[in-house]
Amino acid sequence: MSARRITALLRKEMLQIFRDPSSIAIAIVLPIFLILLFGYGLSLDPKDIPVALVVENPTPVSAGVGAAFGLSRYFRITTVTSMKKAEDLMREGRVDGIVRLGQNFDRRLLIGTAPIQVIVQGVDANRARIIEGYARGAIGQWMGQRNSAGADSSVGPVVVQSRIWFNADSDSRYFLVPGLVVLIMTITGALLTAMVMAREWERGTLEALFVTPVRAGEILIGKTVPYFLLGMAGLLLTASTGRFLFHVPLRGSLLVLTAVSALYLCVALGFGLLISSITRSQFVAGQIALIAAFLPAVFLSGFIFDLASVPKAVRLVSYLLPARYYVSLLQTLFLAGDIWSIIIPDCAVMLVMLLVLFGLTLRKTKKRL
Repeated sequence: MSARRITALLRKEMLQIFRDPSSIAIAIVLPIFLILLFGYGLSLDPKDIPVALVVENPTPVSAGVGAAFGLSRYFRITTVTSMKKAEDLMREGRVDGIVRLGQNFDRRLLIGTAPIQVIVQGVDANRARIIEGYARGAIGQWMGQRNSAGADSSVGPVVVQSRIWFNADSDSRYFLVPGLVVLIMTITGALLTAMVMAREWERGTLEALFVTPVRAGEILIGKTVPYFLLGMAGLLLTASTGRFLFHVPLRGSLLVLTAVSALYLCVALGFGLLISSITRSQFVAGQIALIAAFLPAVFLSGFIFDLASVPKAVRLVSYLLPARYYVSLLQTLFLAGDIWSIIIPDCAVMLVMLLVLFGLTLRKTKKRL
């Protein structure tokens, strides 16, 4: 290989990037839009949940239960005196849950058996489970306050003390922002590179290069390095925004984060170059990159859905996706720290994928038409 030829190719590619506004938009503007959307607009944590509190016989005790729900940041309480009214509110979609205290709630509480009925709308099963958990937490907080005040309660001698590791506030942004880095790196590495390379096949630019002494490996280097720099700029932008704007902790090493991100970006670049070298059509390359790289990075990487809960066949397919290992690495580095028992195996798998993808790409990129 010739350093002079590689330098000329890099200069040519950088000029092409700055002359093409779409590349800058995808690599810089789109990450800003996505991180603001995911950080401010999307959340997996239900808040201000409308709930009907049925109090058939208002008493100071029932008022204490209502206060426990009303003071919670998760609920917005509507107090009614009949179950029928609460059911009507549920059918109309004005509330997502019902908490019912019976007429004899106080008296039954004195003898140790005072049930509180919780009804949750189950259209969204995951949201229903979260609301039920919040309701149990509010009731448990009220019972704990009664115990601390010396009141009789049905609570037994066993006290459960729970603790959440790595995300004590259960803030979904701590989970979404690291996963968003995967999407940005996939867009820059696979989608953008596949379309740009295929566009040069369509325009005949590569045919002009083939009549020069430039080698196939030098062409790949010239295509990889500029988009690698764009991807790393997207990583810097996303990580900085998540850290300083949304206060997502980075408990691992910044150097390790940079290294694993560079490795995944190279894998994504290799995949994008392989797609374009096979199809040589911008439209087809974009569709394949969308289906084979971007959508799996969203749905099969663990970014949104817990892979332990999906069918085994789907979970086995996810092991073939580099995004799965990168999501695991990011969540570990951001929230847990430098856990080498996770970092080393995941990086080893991605390194093997990198060698395979670039080997196939080099084999498919021949100086012939």
